[in-house]
Amino acid sequence: MSSDHFRAALVIDDDPARAADRVADDLAAKGGGGSVGFVYVTDRLKTGLGPVVATLAQKTGVANWVGTIGFGVIGGRDAAYNQPAIAAMIANWPEDQFKLYDREPAQSFASDGAAGLPTAIVHVDPRRPFEDALRGLAASSGAYLVGGLTASRTRQFDQVAGAVAESGASGLLLSPDVEIAIGVSQGCSAIGPVRTIDAVEDGLVAKLDGETPLRALLSDLSVTQESDLRKLLLSLHVGLPAPNCDTGDYVVRNITGIDAESGRIAIADQIEPGQKLFFCRRDRAAATKDLLAMAQKLRRRTPNLRGALYVSCCARGPNLFDSANEEVELIQSALGEAPLVGFYANGEIAGDRIYGYTGVLALF
Repeated sequence: MSSDHFRAALVIDDDPARAADRVADDLAAKGGGGSVGFVYVTDRLKTGLGPVVATLAQKTGVANWVGTIGFGVIGGRDAAYNQPAIAAMIANWPEDQFKLYDREPAQSFASDGAAGLPTAIVHVDPRRPFEDALRGLAASSGAYLVGGLTASRTRQFDQVAGAVAESGASGLLLSPDVEIAIGVSQGCSAIGPVRTIDAVEDGLVAKLDGETPLRALLSDLSVTQESDLRKLLLSLHVGLPAPNCDTGDYVVRNITGIDAESGRIAIADQIEPGQKLFFCRRDRAAATKDLLAMAQKLRRRTPNLRGALYVSCCARGPNLFDSANEEVELIQSALGEAPLVGFYANGEIAGDRIYGYTGVLALF
């Protein structure tokens, strides 16, 4: 098989050393060569990335690895969520078309007449302030960012970009010569109109289109009693339209509290008067339709598909679909069995924005 062949593998195994050996063997069985490896492990695997990367590098001959830890991982047409697992993909780009970066902002590629922007695959430690770091990375590299926040319920928050480390942002900077198609699929659907925040008090939305946010929410839901609202609250969120954007893009944020007496609501983001928002609900049917349409659109834009990266929210997978496998099968039905790797993140990155409840897909 050609060394130009991208290839992916996933192994579920509670023995970390055996799991790493099996992934390496599966990759080797699908071809040789390669210049960069992606590796993701679940937080249920009782090891950090160090031993896994060492095994993969030794057995595959690929020295450059990037990756992190997630609640779940994706490899090929399979996924593992809340299970001890490793997923990996070997890619093959020329050495002058990529750079690994660790913590420090990546240096951009020199302009050589190539059309388009570089792309940065980025993994971020959520325990540190990261939004300014992401904006700085995008500015210093001139790159479009794609990736996610490490998701771990243990003390392991490893990232790897050549070397294994924690904290900050790290990953892979790809030259503009590397053709990439990127899309974002939302997991929520609007249940009301876009509204304007009129007043903010103590960090809470106090007035929305001239009335209390609670009254606006009850109106959008066609609910008259607050007791009925409590049954729905777990699935309710707000969408914040991206400023200065004409594509309808938005980020989803949790409703973290409702003051029944004053009608004010708390949102898991910084807000200010004049900002737009709309109420929305997590919706499997809408998420399924949107994911499939997004993947099909990207596939049409990528006639020479070699491989793919998918970063999904840890609230998706089995928490939105029947299973994580169902989500991956939707993507693969559009891609046609492409080598695919990814993980379930604590926040998804596209551009310099942190999303939630979304899936971010990159096709190479």
